[in-house]
Amino acid sequence: MIPISFLPTLNFVLNSTSGVLLLAGFLLIRSGHVRAHRACMIAAFATSTAFLTSYLIYHYNVGDVKFQGTGWIRPTYFSMLASHVILAIVIVPLALVTLRRALKGRFIDHRRIARWTLPLWMYVSVTGVLVYLLVYQLYPAPRLPAPMPIARASAQR
Repeated sequence: MIPISFLPTLNFVLNSTSGVLLLAGFLLIRSGHVRAHRACMIAAFATSTAFLTSYLIYHYNVGDVKFQGTGWIRPTYFSMLASHVILAIVIVPLALVTLRRALKGRFIDHRRIARWTLPLWMYVSVTGVLVYLLVYQLYPAPRLPAPMPIARASAQR
């Protein structure tokens, strides 16, 4: 079986990269750099697609990952997670339509929908990074000790 324990970290990197590319693409189009904007947005879409693929592979194999935080952070986390999941579902068709309109040269329609797509997509990227930090770094599940080899276990008896 292929090891998948590195996928949460990969997902963190892909989500972070997507967020940086989205911000760069926005700043580039605001300063009139259309070709660079296009490159950043296509790269953000590719990075997000790679993230989604990696995310689905990981959770297909691992299932749900339980949040270990307690106290005030718990309802805060689940509120953020709920909005993240809902908007992650919404952003897929929005990003596809936005990208398609740009690639077809329908720039007025592209701009009209991009005004909604960009902030939602950025929110999904940033909250995805926060979910990773909360679940895997700040409140990780306790690790079970590695099983002792049989020869060593019997020698300690």
